[in-house]
Amino acid sequence: MAKKTESTVEEKLRALFDLQLIDSRVDEMRSVRGELPLEVEDLEDEVAGLKTRLQKLAGEQELLNHQIAEKKNSIEESKALIKKYTEQQKNVRNNREYNAISKEMEYQELEIQLSEKKIKEFKVLIEQKKQVISQTKEKYSEKESHLKFKKKELKEIISETEKEENALMQKSEEFQKNIDERLLKAYKRIRTNSKNGLAVVPIERGASGGSFFTIPPQIQVEIASRKKIVTDEHSGRILIDPALADEEREKMNKMFTKLK
Repeated sequence: MAKKTESTVEEKLRALFDLQLIDSRVDEMRSVRGELPLEVEDLEDEVAGLKTRLQKLAGEQELLNHQIAEKKNSIEESKALIKKYTEQQKNVRNNREYNAISKEMEYQELEIQLSEKKIKEFKVLIEQKKQVISQTKEKYSEKESHLKFKKKELKEIISETEKEENALMQKSEEFQKNIDERLLKAYKRIRTNSKNGLAVVPIERGASGGSFFTIPPQIQVEIASRKKIVTDEHSGRILIDPALADEEREKMNKMFTKLK
């Protein structure tokens, strides 16, 4: 079985830059979404929170209605007792019995007054709850409507690029298989530490792409020779010459067009 031929430095540089172009294109697609996915997530949490609040307020309102019903029952029970005591007073044998029944009747009268006071307080609380529920429902409706709009917006953006993005992700995995493990790890590390995700950049106007630091002429010659992998001492990015970059961009753009 024939031994696998070792890739030249130039081939390695081309493979790395091809991978960079694929990953950068995916980055661009995702950047179009911007903060929209997080915005949708925040709105979902807010809507869920408002829904829970409405359920809690409805429960509190139901409890107040239940308490009013209990107090009304208590009033009816007190009235029934007063009626009973009134009849009993007609058949008392002495003042002591009469006074004892009178005290019971006074107690029930006080119970009625207390229950009526509580009912008024509960009714005030119910009106306050109704106002809060109304305001919360309005806010819930507004946020839910906004969420539907944002979800639709996100869905439209995703549907426009989903097919191409999935195809690019597959291509990224394929291209990674053609790069030796050590280089791939270095590429991923540099890309992770870079704000714009660039790990492989061409020289532009005598400087590293996206940087203001000039590359010495002798280093530029070394990069153009494609005999050695050179990194920018300031950013740590892998450097390639402009001609190689243009050739690979042209090649990859043709592939991107087919993936759309």
